[in-house]
Amino acid sequence: MKHLLGIFLLICMAGQGQADSQRDTVFTQNTSRGWDAVGRLDFGESSFCTGSLITPSLVLTAAHCLYDVDTQKPQKIGEIQFRAGWHDGQSLASRNVSRYFVHPDYEMAIGSQQEQLTNDLALVELDRPVSESVVMPFETAHRPRKGQTVGVVSYAHGHADSAALQSSCHVLARQGGVVVTSCDVDFGASGSPIFSMKSGRPMIVSVVSAKAQFRGNKVSVGTALDGGLDVLFAMVERGRASFDGADEDLFSQGLRDLQDVSGTFYD
Repeated sequence: MKHLLGIFLLICMAGQGQADSQRDTVFTQNTSRGWDAVGRLDFGESSFCTGSLITPSLVLTAAHCLYDVDTQKPQKIGEIQFRAGWHDGQSLASRNVSRYFVHPDYEMAIGSQQEQLTNDLALVELDRPVSESVVMPFETAHRPRKGQTVGVVSYAHGHADSAALQSSCHVLARQGGVVVTSCDVDFGASGSPIFSMKSGRPMIVSVVSAKAQFRGNKVSVGTALDGGLDVLFAMVERGRASFDGADEDLFSQGLRDLQDVSGTFYD
């Protein structure tokens, strides 16, 4: 926590902590085209996160999403479903999950919050691929530089049934594998892709891990893909699925200034 507070202090001192004023654009069925590889990752009927297809059968999301909201134990594979391009009760592709892979250095029970955020990455393998003729997966890239324009697409409280785009956020700071941006996220946005908006088709450079507030200014905290994604791909290649029904005593204390932004369903 000490290191993260240092980041926020730097933002405040530099006068860069203010969240961008542009409001999210909630997608309609037509405006969501091109962003359909972003989908809602549902856990039973109680909670959800956001995830993105990066191959026809692999969804990138946050590691902490793979823990039950109430029990803080690993999610049950049979209760996870990915809905690509979910919009008002319909999706372009809906898939069950065969297994998932949490970064091996991600620990909810021990370690500093800095370490948790640095490794808050996971891959979810679908029970069958989504055809690229239906949904084209996103490519990934290295973490963005400070000051770079980025965007985030998320499902969250207030737009749980339709994704929203905030296209003009900026990278405020980087530290280790943590990226702080001015994107304004809410509950449900955990695992949302943070995109480089430099040119051509957006590329995923980070995944939303948490939201934070410092002196009234809203910021979001993402996990960079550098190295961590390669580790996960290696786990997939070796078939080292995470947990597989393990019953572990997991950390349940909430973060102080950083808030888990996995979502619960709202009426």
